[in-house]
Amino acid sequence: MAIARVQSRGQLGVTAPAVVVETHLGGGLPSFTIVGLPEASVRESRERVRAALQTAGFTFPAARITVNLAPADLPKHGGRFDLPIALGILAASAQIDAKSLHNSEFYAELGLAGELRKVSGLLPALVAGNHAKQQLYIANDNGQEAALLDNADIRASGSLSELVAHLNGQGELPLLQAADAMPLPQSADDLSQVIGQQQAKRALIIAAAGGHNLLMVGPPGTGKTMLASRMASLLPPLSVEHGLEVAAIHSVAGLSRAPQQLRQRPFRAPHHSSSAASLVGGGSIPQPGEISLAHHGVLFLDELPEFPRSVLDNLREPLESGQVVISRANAKLQFPARFQLIAAMNPSPSGELGSASRDSPEQIRRYLARLSGPLLDRFDLSVEVNRLPPGSLSQQTDSSGNSEALKQEVLAARQFALNRQQSLNHAIAGNRLGPELGISQPLLALTEQAINRLNLSIRAYHRILRVARTIADLDQRPQLNKSDISEALSYRAMDRLLQQLAQLTA
Repeated sequence: MAIARVQSRGQLGVTAPAVVVETHLGGGLPSFTIVGLPEASVRESRERVRAALQTAGFTFPAARITVNLAPADLPKHGGRFDLPIALGILAASAQIDAKSLHNSEFYAELGLAGELRKVSGLLPALVAGNHAKQQLYIANDNGQEAALLDNADIRASGSLSELVAHLNGQGELPLLQAADAMPLPQSADDLSQVIGQQQAKRALIIAAAGGHNLLMVGPPGTGKTMLASRMASLLPPLSVEHGLEVAAIHSVAGLSRAPQQLRQRPFRAPHHSSSAASLVGGGSIPQPGEISLAHHGVLFLDELPEFPRSVLDNLREPLESGQVVISRANAKLQFPARFQLIAAMNPSPSGELGSASRDSPEQIRRYLARLSGPLLDRFDLSVEVNRLPPGSLSQQTDSSGNSEALKQEVLAARQFALNRQQSLNHAIAGNRLGPELGISQPLLALTEQAINRLNLSIRAYHRILRVARTIADLDQRPQLNKSDISEALSYRAMDRLLQQLAQLTA
C-alpha cells in the first residue's frame, strides 16, 4: 500500500484554485479509478496515462489505483491533470523520489507516446502558482504564455521521460526566461487619416481622456467605423499588472497574447449577429464573452440597432459594475468586464434622415426603439457624423492632429484627473460632482435647467458633468466654466434625434 500527492491547479473562471492529486496503490484486482468530480476529459486520462507510462518505458503498477482530485466539490475538466496523475503513480510505485515533487506544481496533457502537450487556459494557474512561490512544470508548447511572467520559476519539457530524468537528478531542465520588454508595435491606424469630422474627433479625444462611452450617429460611409478603429491609438498602454489580467482572460478563452502584446489594449468588434452568450459569456462550462475579452480595452459595436435588443440590454449591468456574473447549477463565476464602449449606428433603416430619407417617421421610430432608454443612458457622449461637404476629399489631411500627439494630451488629462481623485472621470460618483471637483453651484443649476428642458434623466445629468470635467482636464483647468457645460451638452446627438422624431410622430 502506498500513497503520493502531487500539486496542480484547476480552472474556475479566471481563477486557478489549488488541486491536490492524491494517488493510492492498494491490494485487490487491478483497476484504475479517478474520483473528485472529474468531467469526461479527466476520466479519459486513465487511458492516456496508462499508454504514456508504458510507451515511455515505465512500469504501470498491477494494483488497485485510486486517484482523488481534491477538493472533491470543485469540477475538474481538461487534460491538465494527466501529468500530475502520471507522476503520482510513479511516486507511489517508487519509480521516482516523492520528495522531488515537493513545492512544485505540474500541468500538461499526455500523448500516448509520452509527449507533453499544451493545455488551454493555463496562464491563471501560472500566475497563482508563481505567487505561491512554487516551482512550475509545463509543456514546451505553453512556453509563450509562461514568458509573460517575470521572475518565475518555470521549467518546460517536451516529454514525460525528460521531466522524470530531471526530477531524478539525471538531467536538467533550464529555467524559462521571461520575454524581453518590447515596445508596443506602431499602429498603422492614425486619427490624422480621417478627413474632416472635427466634432467627432473631438468627442473621441474626450472619450479617451475620461474613459467615457461614445455613440456615433450618421449615414453610411461617413467614417464612423474608421473613427472607432483609431480609438486604441489614443489610449495609453496597459500596465504590466493589467496586461496579465487581460492575457489571463484570453488564455481562458483559448486565445493567446504574444509578449509584445502584453501592454497593448484589446480592441474587440463583434458582429451584430452575436448571441448573448458570445457577447456576455456563457456555455455549459462558462467562458468569457466579448465584453470580458475587451477588459481594460475597447468594445466596438457597429450597426448598434441590428443587435437583438435582449442581447444589448445584457450590457447594462456590466457597464456599471465592471464585471459579469454567470450562474450555473454547479458554479457561479465572475469575469472582469471593465471596458470602454464605442458604438456606431445609422439614424434610420435606410441610413438617411430628413429629406434624403425614404423611411416614414413610424419606421424610424420602430428602428430606434430597438435600443432601450436605459442602454442609451449609458453613453456619456453621442455625436453626429454627417456627410462631408463638397470639396473635402481633395483637401490635404491635417498632420497636426496625429494620434501620437493627441495621445500625449490624453495622457496629461488622465494624469490630471488621477492626481485629483485617483480615478478617471467616467468613474466619479454622482455625489462628488460639485464644488469639490471644481463645479460651482451656478454651473450645477445651469446643467439641471438644461436636462429639465431636454427631458433627460438624472443619470444623463451626472454624465454631462463628468464629460464637462474631462473637457476642463484637457486644458489642465481645476475649475469648470460655462463653455465646458455647453460643449458637454452639444454631445447629446441621440437625445436631439429622439426629440425630433417625437415631434414628427406627435
